[in-house]
Amino acid sequence: MPFREKSAWLMAITLGLVAAGYAFVVVNMSNAMGQLVPPLLPLVVVFTVVLAALAAGSHIVIALLAPKDAVAAADERDRGISARAGAWSGYVFAVGVASGLGHYLLARNGDVLFYCVFGSWVLAQLSEYAFAIALYRRGI
Repeated sequence: MPFREKSAWLMAITLGLVAAGYAFVVVNMSNAMGQLVPPLLPLVVVFTVVLAALAAGSHIVIALLAPKDAVAAADERDRGISARAGAWSGYVFAVGVASGLGHYLLARNGDVLFYCVFGSWVLAQLSEYAFAIALYRRGI
């Protein structure tokens, strides 16, 4: 398995777990308040720090297991896969953001807009990793 495919797997798992934890906290806080909790900067900071720490730690581990692969430059195949996966995930992000903006026009709720854009970013990143994994598996 190429290093960049391993990286995509690790990032998909890491982002998925951390985002699920973030969503769990937001849902529980919202249930306790009886309404959607507004975005909280400390919670976003914790999300970001935990994600960065887990991503860095997991990449250190796979780099130690395959040091030559870790320092190798991206070849033509890697660049093509990255470009395709990034382009396709851009559509996921665009649909999510457009949906959030449409909801905002109807409901005028900035908190929902924040969560729509934030969730769209998470889903776009997860889809980018999934697309990359699928392309590596197809042998493209």
